[in-house]
Amino acid sequence: TLTRSEADGYVRIEDSAAEGPHRWRTVTHTGPLDAALLADRPVEERLRPHWSVTWAVPVDDAGAPRYPRTAPVVHAPTPTDEPLGIPALLIASLPLDTARRHPAPGPLTDFLVLRAADAYAELLADWRPVTSGALDLVPGPLGKGPLDGALRDAILDRLPRVAFLAPAVPTEDLPALRPIEAEVVEGAGAETVAVLAEVFPTLLPAGLERRPELRTLGVGRVPLTEAVDRLAGVERAPGWWRRLYDSLAGVDPDRLTGLPVPLDSGRTAIGPRQVLLPQEGTPAELARLGLKVAHAEAAHPLLEKLGALPATPRAVLTTPQVRAAVANSLEAADGWDLDAPEPDADELAETVLGLVRDAGLEPGDEPWLAALALPDEDGELAPAGELVMPGSAFAEVMREGELAHVDAELAARWGEAPLAACGVLANFALVRAADLVLDPDDLEPREGDYPEPDDAGLLDAVDVWCEDVLDRLPEAVVPPVATEIVAVRDLDLVDDDAWPRALSLLARPPLRDALTQPVRVLLPDGTTETVRSYTAWWLRDHPVLGGRRPAGLRAEGSDPLLAGLYDPADATGFEDEQVLRALGVRTSVAALLDEPGGAAELLSRLADPSRPVSGPQLHALYTALADLDPDQVTLPDELRAVVDGEPVVVDAAEALVADAPDLLPLTAGLPLLPVAPSRAADLAELFQVRRLGEAVEAEVTTEGEEHEVPAAVHALLGPSTPATYLEHEELRAGGTELDWRLTPDGVLHAATLEGVAAALAWATGQWPRRFEVAALLEDPTRTAELARDRWFD
Repeated sequence: TLTRSEADGYVRIEDSAAEGPHRWRTVTHTGPLDAALLADRPVEERLRPHWSVTWAVPVDDAGAPRYPRTAPVVHAPTPTDEPLGIPALLIASLPLDTARRHPAPGPLTDFLVLRAADAYAELLADWRPVTSGALDLVPGPLGKGPLDGALRDAILDRLPRVAFLAPAVPTEDLPALRPIEAEVVEGAGAETVAVLAEVFPTLLPAGLERRPELRTLGVGRVPLTEAVDRLAGVERAPGWWRRLYDSLAGVDPDRLTGLPVPLDSGRTAIGPRQVLLPQEGTPAELARLGLKVAHAEAAHPLLEKLGALPATPRAVLTTPQVRAAVANSLEAADGWDLDAPEPDADELAETVLGLVRDAGLEPGDEPWLAALALPDEDGELAPAGELVMPGSAFAEVMREGELAHVDAELAARWGEAPLAACGVLANFALVRAADLVLDPDDLEPREGDYPEPDDAGLLDAVDVWCEDVLDRLPEAVVPPVATEIVAVRDLDLVDDDAWPRALSLLARPPLRDALTQPVRVLLPDGTTETVRSYTAWWLRDHPVLGGRRPAGLRAEGSDPLLAGLYDPADATGFEDEQVLRALGVRTSVAALLDEPGGAAELLSRLADPSRPVSGPQLHALYTALADLDPDQVTLPDELRAVVDGEPVVVDAAEALVADAPDLLPLTAGLPLLPVAPSRAADLAELFQVRRLGEAVEAEVTTEGEEHEVPAAVHALLGPSTPATYLEHEELRAGGTELDWRLTPDGVLHAATLEGVAAALAWATGQWPRRFEVAALLEDPTRTAELARDRWFD
């Protein structure tokens, strides 16, 4: 038993032989037929000039469509063999062919196809509830037969204008969408689409992009990037924007570059870049600086990911707007928001100083802050970099009247730290410049505007320093480039009596590096050289050490070998040897020779007869010079030599390196260069002079008696000790009496016991042991005693 009933728009079929009822959604259209449509039909059909079309779709308990369990064929009204691919049951008064298996083609069939399409469109228009499940009823573009294809074409021609698609956010005014007005956002999640639908109500729910039915219906597709761009100009509460940002977390940032951001000024910025995210303590007056500060209720971590910056004091300071405001603070606030009341210089100074303080900046961290206009002691505005902090270390060493002090009330209110970070001189300031072309004509400050803090033209006589550097470098058509210079400015403003205090300031970090570190210069051929820093160059040539120039002075208490050659200077407080070397104050021979040009300077002073030098001092200096590379030392014209025991200046070509102690009695009137025996050959090569042993011929003119060297001496001097020596009653060479002589053939000649000891010690390269050898020769029984004493050599 089948029972049919209707309720709530459904047809209910109950089957006594089955469990549970079946619900259907149906639509039926009927009407009279025009006689012309029946002209080619049989008589019995012409006697029934009426038509009817019924569509029926089974639904589940939620009202969503299901595919009919009936055979997928056209019913006319009984089943035919005509296939039907549309997901619904069609019962229509279609004319059949003579076999009654297929609808007969003709005007009547064409007419009923159109009526069936109208009825199907009405079925979808009235479908309730409106859900995305209605897409299952959209036929595909390809039919299973001629009639099915005709039905599909007619239905798809009508559906784009039928409101049956469920919107992402249904409303009473818009419960369903027509495909021609609907859009689907590609690449957006459900949360994002739900938020966007509050602005764009024609959006379909997320997740439908791949449904082929949407392409069949011609539903518009909007990439997420385009959807974001459409938000420009949309006005919504900040909370709505935050919900949108929250839904977009995880989306590729490249697709969100044009995402609008509501600002606390009431405006909306297009794109998060250059937008500041408010933080606790962010100043409220930032909008007056023309800064884009996001509304606090809209701030979201996604914005920082897309280029927005947390509104920390440092981030605010480094924005282009603040930098422009500071750069123009002496004239007009060109970088300020034109629609907001322009702040005066005092307001700008207060804002910037507060940001500097909160950011904890140190002097030199942001050099451009030196252009900030601040009131001086007379109430006039001046760049911060040209003002001095009252009572500061720099104020104590500056010459009176050179620079104005910052306003006392301002200094007391803010303190030294933020003002110094803005460029106010509380200590010496540094100029930093990278890739500086060493052209003296270019190293001049720009006229008119306040110079940039990294402008090397701020340095006194920097063009002269540049010329001096170029003189020391190989000539080139293209000027060399200093890869980086760090120099102390305003040295010319120091009071003459304040230099001890000023030098102590310069000897402390970070100023110390500007003094001690050389400058690396890149030459046109790709090689590099190092030159003296600007700061060291300037201080060397000015009377900064006891009223004298440091270059050419010697620190008191330093290397005694430099005594007499350099005037002593009190370097109390400058125990740092690197600082003294940078100033040109000499501390040791080793440090002097290690510096470029140091050897030439030492030889020049040795050749100055007005500078006293002792024999032992000269011996030590020449021994140190002998270690140098001859290619790095310019041959001197004059040398300090010892003539008959007195150090005197002689022509370098006449000097002899004293390398043979046995020939010293033959050197009356000869200029000798004293040096350690092991360095004699090196010194002769360095100065291109002869050695004493090469210049003086001393052939022994008397015969001697051969003696064996005692075993005790062999034990003392080692296996290199000669086996014998020749003893002479009187030893003469070159007409002069000698104590001993080691001839070029290696034979030892001696006339005295001391001579034998000296000859043996010299022959074995153990000259300091000659007195010990003499003691053994005089008393061989002292072997044990002397051996014990050698424990302490």
